[in-house]
Amino acid sequence: MSSTQQPHLKKVLSPLMLWGLGVGYVISGMYFGWNLGLPEGGTYGLAIATGIIILLYTCFSFSYAELACSIPKAGGVFDYASRAFGARLGFVAGMAQLIEFVFAPPAIAFGIGAYFNLFFPDVPVLTISIVAYLLFTGLNMYGVKAAATFELIITIIAVIEILIFAAVTLPHFEVANLHKNAWPNGWNGVIAALPFAIWFFLGIEGLANVAEEAENPQKDIQKGFGYALLTLVILCVLVFLGAIGVGGWEAIVYKNGLSGDSSDSPLPLAMSQIVGSSSLMFHVLLTIGLFGLVASFHGLILAAGRSSYELGAKGFAPRFLGQVNERFQTPAKALLANMGIGIIALFTNKTAEIITISVMGALTLYAIAMLSLLRLRKKEPEMSRPFKVPFYPLMPLVALVLSTLCLIFIAFHQTTLFLIYVGILTICYVLFVLIVQPKT
Repeated sequence: MSSTQQPHLKKVLSPLMLWGLGVGYVISGMYFGWNLGLPEGGTYGLAIATGIIILLYTCFSFSYAELACSIPKAGGVFDYASRAFGARLGFVAGMAQLIEFVFAPPAIAFGIGAYFNLFFPDVPVLTISIVAYLLFTGLNMYGVKAAATFELIITIIAVIEILIFAAVTLPHFEVANLHKNAWPNGWNGVIAALPFAIWFFLGIEGLANVAEEAENPQKDIQKGFGYALLTLVILCVLVFLGAIGVGGWEAIVYKNGLSGDSSDSPLPLAMSQIVGSSSLMFHVLLTIGLFGLVASFHGLILAAGRSSYELGAKGFAPRFLGQVNERFQTPAKALLANMGIGIIALFTNKTAEIITISVMGALTLYAIAMLSLLRLRKKEPEMSRPFKVPFYPLMPLVALVLSTLCLIFIAFHQTTLFLIYVGILTICYVLFVLIVQPKT
């Protein structure tokens, strides 16, 4: 079969589905993970870090929307950086994106396992996590429209759950609870809390990776980014105040409220202080809460598949990754490969560390994407830009500076993890330069 006859990704995603994907990619960050920043920064430290990150994502999302509307390709930043700077930096950007999207799902899988384990304590968290991988990778292989429709439904349910959570907790909110041990490590705590503040919003850039499958990418992607970001900022504020305001941050980090192992289920811990852990309301909300984790887990599997697919299709990774299943028109082999890596990561049992490596990939992506935007404005001023970022060049420059500073701060605070991250990138880059690039 010639290249012109190869099956392609379907254009089936509506604006509402894009909103569902944008919120769905991220919403698990409201349910778990962010609370792990509280022992580092306390209420004040995480709040300051979150404020910085909201500014970063506001500037980044509108800037990234310009790129996604101008170059609607499944590779996202890989395609943007390749066009702006050439194959080598494009490969680095693509690998950073892949690290983010491949490492985020196993962290979320731990959250799914932790929530599910509250119902069935005898079933190991790892077992639940692996079953989730098999189930949702299979759904993504079946078809993007079915996957996106499912994502929209569970995202709406997850948003409703957070609104119910806020309605239950905010009447019990006390300002004094925000001040309990609120500044434990000073400004160092703010830096240490940055990866977990980023976790509130990590993944929204995955919208760019489905631009090729949008019905009208040049018009719909900008709407998806804008409305998704607005929804997420509102939900972030509601969760932060509702969860901590009930009994202080320690009550949603430690299972006994004082010390010990950190919990991956902060919202149930906050709810249990009000309605009790044996009440019907608690179990109903806990059940619904699983939808938030599933939404992000499923959505990021979808985005990761497109990222791997584009690298393979362009010959920047093993070619089999770039093959589209003829029956379902999905990147099935890329999805299976990502699942294999994710399951291996699960066996480390290191949620916080996996989150941090995923965040490092994201920040690298953000910085290279903003450089690509600035470069393309000068290199290709006549390129079609259906949407232009407002306040150019201020917004991309702010996003560039904040993402770079956050990466530097996190690298300084998590040196070992940063070296692991750089090691992965370096090995892949050397293999690309020596083996892959001579063939392209």
